[in-house]
Amino acid sequence: MAKGRIERLFAMLQDRLVKELRIRGISTIQEANIFLEESYWADFNKRFMVKAQYKEDIHRAVIKGLNFDKILCIRTERTVRNDNTITHNSKLYQLKEAFPKKAKIVVQERVDGSMIITHQEVRIKYKEIDNRPEKVQQQKLKARRKVTYRPPLDHPWRKLPVGLAPRLVCKTRVTVKEAMVGSIPTTPLHIQSLR
Repeated sequence: MAKGRIERLFAMLQDRLVKELRIRGISTIQEANIFLEESYWADFNKRFMVKAQYKEDIHRAVIKGLNFDKILCIRTERTVRNDNTITHNSKLYQLKEAFPKKAKIVVQERVDGSMIITHQEVRIKYKEIDNRPEKVQQQKLKARRKVTYRPPLDHPWRKLPVGLAPRLVCKTRVTVKEAMVGSIPTTPLHIQSLR
């Protein structure tokens, strides 16, 4: 209910107040503040104020030992890296204590702008690293080209008849000696079957 009430108030102020300022020719913040204090709030409260249901203050007293800084902060969970560092808001922090790999820690951004790092509710000392260490460039291993074997010019295969002989040797599984001697059948029927 309270949320709806305040939203209605904001809607009225954004609509009525802006029009009222424009009609009176007020264009600076100082003039607007003077106008609000001298005439606008009194008239606005007369028209829209509702009496409170309870006259006494019903706010509860603050419990002793309650730490508002710890409650009213932005908590972010971070994972510790292998080199005992964390990143937060694009900055690198070195932790002064050693932690196991991938330990979870909590970064608290307080209202006053300070930052606290905790692990299991225990405060941890840290240091901001101004310059990130450069990554060591590993030399890329060149992929070796697969070199196909080419026989030298005086190799026995080079002496076989061009065109048919290498195909015949491969398909009939004849040794090089047999090919040199000429024991490969060269009938037209056999050559056609090999192609």
